[in-house]
Amino acid sequence: MRLAELRYSLPQGRIAQVPAEPRDSARLLVAGLPAEERHRRIHDLPHLVSPGTLVVVNDTRVRKARLRGIKAGSQGRVELLLIRPLEQHGREGLWECMGRASKPLREGGVVHMPGIEATIVSRRGKMVIAKLRATDHDSLEAAIDATGEIPLPPYIEREVVAADAERYQSMFARELGACAAPTASLHFTPNLVERLKAAGVYFASTTLHVGLGTFESPSVEDLDDHIMHAETFHVPQETVEAIAAARSRHSPVLAVGTTVVRALESAADSANAGCVKAGWGETRLLIQPGYTFQVVDRLLTNFHLPESTLLALVAAFIGLDEMHETYRCALSADYMFFSYGDAMLLDRAHGPTP
Repeated sequence: MRLAELRYSLPQGRIAQVPAEPRDSARLLVAGLPAEERHRRIHDLPHLVSPGTLVVVNDTRVRKARLRGIKAGSQGRVELLLIRPLEQHGREGLWECMGRASKPLREGGVVHMPGIEATIVSRRGKMVIAKLRATDHDSLEAAIDATGEIPLPPYIEREVVAADAERYQSMFARELGACAAPTASLHFTPNLVERLKAAGVYFASTTLHVGLGTFESPSVEDLDDHIMHAETFHVPQETVEAIAAARSRHSPVLAVGTTVVRALESAADSANAGCVKAGWGETRLLIQPGYTFQVVDRLLTNFHLPESTLLALVAAFIGLDEMHETYRCALSADYMFFSYGDAMLLDRAHGPTP
């Protein structure tokens, strides 16, 4: 697929800077419905999802991964964005980070932050390996939680406020490890979940720790040449059984967000059509037009950046022409885009049926 096929023009004012309140009041574009019926709200989901549907959510929790400090000696300002731990024991850990400073970070350099000292072990471009040590907490994780900021995406052009620490987490967030939120799930409330269950909808969870690569556009024109970022995922046995049960009753699997799609499709059981295998894994799965979906039948997702692998996934799910038509419809109807924006409900265009 050519990157040019994923381009569209988005006015700056359509990038949501704050979330909808209440959460389930966000707008919902339901693809495939007549024009006069497709503009709904998230709280309408119980009327849009058939009884027996299995809704799968991502239970990852966003770490307060943005750390700010100063260089020892020069007193220059430094920002480290924690991407993933390579080692972590008690008060110390070795982390892969994205580093930003007024002058390049150098190997052996020390950065002081409230409650944490970081030593740069190695660097490659913007990425660094840093050894972190908690200076006044019993564990490094506690120090990160006390010192760090929620890492809002770069297109949210405002300072982080206290409310973001709660609002940029979904109600399902349990497993700490993401540096970005699985944003489709930010729309859910306990009341909405109870209403869906009362309507005969089932729920299951998976974990995919969202990495920084979710915000990065491919640097190649042909997506076949793009190397996907790796993300850790886990599918529990309970979810394996829930999907098998959905298949036995011929009910669809609805993924809440592209992260759930990537986790479930990465865990697809080739010996058991439409089902998945349990366990932990690391995925670099790139889904683009031509991909045959094995597990996911419906998708609830926010609107994605142009020229992104997430938009390629949507194009694969509903077809490239339908993707562009859906985005044109959203733009003409003043939907808000990206992490704190509105959502769409999509049906898969092709692939195995339940």
